[in-house]
Amino acid sequence: MVVYRELSSLVRDLGVSARVLYGVSNRIPDHYHLVTLEKGNGEPRLLYVPDPRLKAIQRRIAQRLLCYEEVSRFAMAYRIGGSTLANARPHVGRPVLLKLDIRHFFDHILYPMVKDAAFPAERYSESNRILLSLLCVYRDALVQGAPTSPVISNIILRDFDETVGEWCRQRKIHYTRYCDDMTFSGDFDPYPVHTFVADRLREMGFFLNEKKTVVAKAGQKQLVTGLVVNDKVRVPASYRKRLRQELYFCQKYGVRSHMERAHISGEERAYLRRLLGQVQYVLSADREDPAFLLARDWLLAALDQHR
Repeated sequence: MVVYRELSSLVRDLGVSARVLYGVSNRIPDHYHLVTLEKGNGEPRLLYVPDPRLKAIQRRIAQRLLCYEEVSRFAMAYRIGGSTLANARPHVGRPVLLKLDIRHFFDHILYPMVKDAAFPAERYSESNRILLSLLCVYRDALVQGAPTSPVISNIILRDFDETVGEWCRQRKIHYTRYCDDMTFSGDFDPYPVHTFVADRLREMGFFLNEKKTVVAKAGQKQLVTGLVVNDKVRVPASYRKRLRQELYFCQKYGVRSHMERAHISGEERAYLRRLLGQVQYVLSADREDPAFLLARDWLLAALDQHR
């Protein structure tokens, strides 16, 4: 285990001078700008995004310091081997599916939590703990747009995940967490699970978003991080249908002609790469889907022609 008692060792491993680290940390508000995104329901989402200088520092903190911290096996986002697919697989074909959401997740991860969990005193000097924590928070809390926020959230919820996971294991309930989305599946009464999880979160200063609580039983559509899990993991039919239609128009009218008809801007190659990524997403859930295997081959050939 590497210990950072001296600023010089931290500077060496981050590859950033002490002057820059302290200069940025002393003017954190100057290094963020507000971006407004549209949610799926059309409502605005306010996102604070670091500028290139701060983002580069945060990436180094994440890749050179935080990546070595242990996270729970139940955390399926922001880690090697984690994905929406890995998050969905444990919940296939279960009689009951319960989904819970943590309200204002990053906003409730505050500076003292970051300092204590991500930069513990046994590994960092007090001055280094303060410096690193300041570089990872904005207005005393994590921000969704910072590269360090996802891995820090996993570190902070590590003990929570293990506690909930073990409680569920004893009751033969499957549990996974993808960022602020928690999923439980098996043959169980959802109410005690909801109560147990809400109590554990409240102890940490988190609360459930009750509007996003979902209970889906066998026979109902069961979705986990956007994937259907009723009988096997698959991309929803509406997604596959829309993608097949888009590919059909590309093949029938030509890529450029379809882009013009559909008012899609940008270069053909970039558009084809986006379509290929969507096809690969479908195949990640169902590797043997014949229609999308053919679509992948067609897109690869089309991209080869657009070099």
